[in-house]
Amino acid sequence: MAVDPAPTRATAGWRDPRRPLWPLALLVPVLPFLAFLTWRGTGAVWAWWLTPVVVFGVIPVVDLLIGDDRDNPPDEAVPALQRDGYYRWLTYLFLPVQYAALVLCCHVFTTADLSLFGVAGLVATLGVVNGIAINTAHELGHKRERLERWLSKVALAPTGYGHFYVEHNRGHHTRVATPEDPASARLGESFWAFWPRTVIGSLRSAWRLETGRFRLRGRSPWTYHNDILNAWAMTVLVFALLTVAFGPAVLPFLLLQAVAGFSLLEVVNYLEHYGLARQRTAAGRYEKVDPRHSWNSDRTVTNIFLFQLQRHSDHHANPLRRYQALRTFDESPQLPAGYATMVVCALVPPLWRRVMDHRVLTHYDGDLDRANVAPRALPRLRSRLGTSAAR
Repeated sequence: MAVDPAPTRATAGWRDPRRPLWPLALLVPVLPFLAFLTWRGTGAVWAWWLTPVVVFGVIPVVDLLIGDDRDNPPDEAVPALQRDGYYRWLTYLFLPVQYAALVLCCHVFTTADLSLFGVAGLVATLGVVNGIAINTAHELGHKRERLERWLSKVALAPTGYGHFYVEHNRGHHTRVATPEDPASARLGESFWAFWPRTVIGSLRSAWRLETGRFRLRGRSPWTYHNDILNAWAMTVLVFALLTVAFGPAVLPFLLLQAVAGFSLLEVVNYLEHYGLARQRTAAGRYEKVDPRHSWNSDRTVTNIFLFQLQRHSDHHANPLRRYQALRTFDESPQLPAGYATMVVCALVPPLWRRVMDHRVLTHYDGDLDRANVAPRALPRLRSRLGTSAAR
């Protein structure tokens, strides 16, 4: 199915209107420092909740006020836009700020006498930073340049989610929007049911893919060339250095923030393809991935903060395309709000079902057979929606 992008701006003299705004993507790893200054200046423990409040409270409100931006760069401008190193360096700069925030939070955890409320805020703060860093790792990991691929693993190290580098690129992008993909949520499946399925399934898939790569070459996978093992080795090194610097007491904190961080990634995975399905062709294979198989959002502010991850349809169609050149398509199903809002919504299953289930059915003209449906949810969906059983 041929699809056309949304209208573009005029080509003549075109310049990225959001160019001065992209550095705002670095605000998230800076927020822990603002929280620290507020805490030191006022003694208020609530300061350690500043980061999650800004990300999941303030940004959605600003997103709503500013609205959508559906403009695409002209095709003629894309080659120069892709080559512009300015955009690449912004992703690079995220990492040193991320690691500085990691060190700061470890210092606070091991030296300050925080209440349980303060510790929870500290875990949430660092979890948000390192969870959003996985998005930066996602942008870097798709590129051909060796440096960017290694930096992707560096960004993943604090969450211990280095296998994402393998599974996302070689597993998810192949199986997206099919029942076989552990990272594609099914209609009627809550996030809390999706979480163990995707965490365990993605890990197993990554290991199968990477060990299979070595077996095809007749080589042992137990080598530093193994992309999972060398990524995990970075996590071990980071945790070991932090343990030496701050003592063994820092390890529970590191584990908690890691779980919070990769859980943020997985809730984003949950909303990106919820209920969407690629149909089988006459030959029995799945149709090619196109913009209909990812939920999109054109909310301006969240797109800035997430290096345009919300233009997810174009990313799946063109994984090597850099974030600044991603396009929106009229054929893409649209979320009712930006990712920051939808993440909160996904954590409350009744609210999520009320907001999203009817949108999935509308996308498929009321035909439940065409959606990716959770088997356990079929009776409820049949009764509620009055549609035929899914495959």
